[in-house]
Amino acid sequence: MTTMSLTRFGRPRPEPSGLPNAQAVAEEVAAAGMALVSGLTTRTRVLDFAARLMVLEPHRDSDSDGLTTLRNIGVRAQRPGLGGFGTGELLPHTERSGISAPPRLMLLVCLQPAPSGGAVRLSDGRAVHAHLAATALEALEAMSRPRTAFYGDGGGHPSSIFTPHPDGRVTLRLRQDELAQFSPLVQPFLPQLRQAIGTVQQRFDLRAGEGYVIDNERFLHARTAFDGNRVCLRALGSPLRPMLRGFATALPTGQPGVAR
Repeated sequence: MTTMSLTRFGRPRPEPSGLPNAQAVAEEVAAAGMALVSGLTTRTRVLDFAARLMVLEPHRDSDSDGLTTLRNIGVRAQRPGLGGFGTGELLPHTERSGISAPPRLMLLVCLQPAPSGGAVRLSDGRAVHAHLAATALEALEAMSRPRTAFYGDGGGHPSSIFTPHPDGRVTLRLRQDELAQFSPLVQPFLPQLRQAIGTVQQRFDLRAGEGYVIDNERFLHARTAFDGNRVCLRALGSPLRPMLRGFATALPTGQPGVAR
């Protein structure tokens, strides 16, 4: 696992408003699956920037403006699906994996860092897929079979961890909490999946006003446990600029993740 500092990454030049350059961020996410942002020190600035990047998709946990405030809500966070509102570790996952079409983009911004802990952990699905193709091809084949995973409660969604598409691109969908169920075909290979995710994982801390945007079909996001108060804002939505699905693979025809 790689530990990184945000200062190692160049950020897109801000717009005259002082917000991150939405076009440059969108281009970076389309190319690399993620982008780092800063200068988003208030809820208004986060909302303004999100509106330049995506069409917000409100949901059960979002506030009236479409953003979700992530803070510790105490014992209620122990309920299934509410781990993001607690202080415990969050395992790598796809946001809103239990619906038929998860939001394509996720913006997360830290308004108040925790006194300790709360580090961000991101894993590029393309790198996970390549690692499994090189070290555990049988596992990758099983994880690419349709309807070998189910995410959500009774109204959830049958899926697969990796979904190959006719154009040769692949999308990734995963959760690892009590709302995830896997076929017996996949279960023996889950330790190899977790190892691959950990091998390519990038970890860093967010200061106030810093955040990231990810392609939710490509990147998994996670968080370490923390102490004290930590407040983040999250925006979910559809990109305003066209994006290709998921990620391309270098596997030859006939291998999982490539159109047959």
